[in-house]
Amino acid sequence: MSKPITVLYVEDDEDIRDVAEMALEGDDFIILVCSCGEEALEKGALSSPDLLLLDVMMPDMDGPTTLINLRKLPHMEMTPAIFMTAKVQPSEIKAYHDCGAIGVISKPFDPMMLAEQIKSMMTREGL
Repeated sequence: MSKPITVLYVEDDEDIRDVAEMALEGDDFIILVCSCGEEALEKGALSSPDLLLLDVMMPDMDGPTTLINLRKLPHMEMTPAIFMTAKVQPSEIKAYHDCGAIGVISKPFDPMMLAEQIKSMMTREGL
């Protein structure tokens, strides 16, 4: 990919956030890190990310609720979203897709494969 992918990344667990950030650092990604849904809404209002990468289980505002609220921002209505979660039963994955996700990355994730998983999902969607 020629230009870096700007990712609005929302994860409440600092250790997981750090690992994912390190995994995505480099020429291919620009990471806008958020520790909660409220912070994602604030940063989302001020930026135009190419992708939303959202933890599902977070206190106060979970990932699906965060996505619903981000979608209310006019410039984010169509921004692709990927959920990261340990909850990957078929019914749960269907629910994530039903609320607009292009994919789901299961936790624990492989840091060495994270960038490729994201690129693959985006390519599959024609993005």
